[in-house]
Amino acid sequence: MALEVNGKSIETDENGNLTDPAAWNEDVAKALAALDGIELTQEHFDVLNYLRKEYLENNEQPMERVINKGMSKIWGRKVISKDLYALFPHAPSKQGNRIAGLPYVLRKGGY
Repeated sequence: MALEVNGKSIETDENGNLTDPAAWNEDVAKALAALDGIELTQEHFDVLNYLRKEYLENNEQPMERVINKGMSKIWGRKVISKDLYALFPHAPSKQGNRIAGLPYVLRKGGY
């Protein structure tokens, strides 16, 4: 499947994840989020950029507990799963990774 963004065709897999994480940018993220009815805010982009950094620098796709801890440091307040599910209702570690342009996560996700 392909996603059209700014006149470019971006390839996705059967789960809607990008086949090439390097093809990601904010416009691609907005297009992927729009498919789920999500309008991205700065908080969304904070999570997406955190997920991308973890993947690109550490080859990690963190589970929700780790995302909570990471976002708590970034936002300077305690972040709980409810906060992240308000942003990504279909699981921050699944939907968040997809919108961040990262590969599909096979594990269940939570803790």
